[in-house]
Amino acid sequence: MKQAFAILLASLSVLALAACSEPAPPADNAPVVSGEPLATRAVVIGTEGPSLPACSSISRVVDGGTDVYWAPDETRAVKAKLAGGVRVSVCEATDDDRWFGIVFAAPGTDPDMCGVGKTVPNAREYQGPCRWGWIKGGSVRLGG
Repeated sequence: MKQAFAILLASLSVLALAACSEPAPPADNAPVVSGEPLATRAVVIGTEGPSLPACSSISRVVDGGTDVYWAPDETRAVKAKLAGGVRVSVCEATDDDRWFGIVFAAPGTDPDMCGVGKTVPNAREYQGPCRWGWIKGGSVRLGG
């Protein structure tokens, strides 16, 4: 009986930890995972200062779509797939512009709810409510 209780308690602990992680993406935007990401780096908003929007550019994904990754230069696991024409907010870029940190709404939700068109007092990691990730440079039409 003690062993069964211990197993039940361990199972509940695992479920509680799983509930704290980032919510699962909607079914029509589910990631294709080829392994666990080696690195994760949240997108930073407000990098242009407190007088400008938290993300500097509203852009559209190029025709053919793009993969969204967990961090710049991390291509082992795809976090999400975005179709061509999807609107994203570009919030930051790597120094060489090879990667863009973006914020995007889940399919069927209002992109304005992401809150990145407003100013923020200090640069900080994006915490939601929308999704975030990294795309390769050249996979969006800036200002689209």
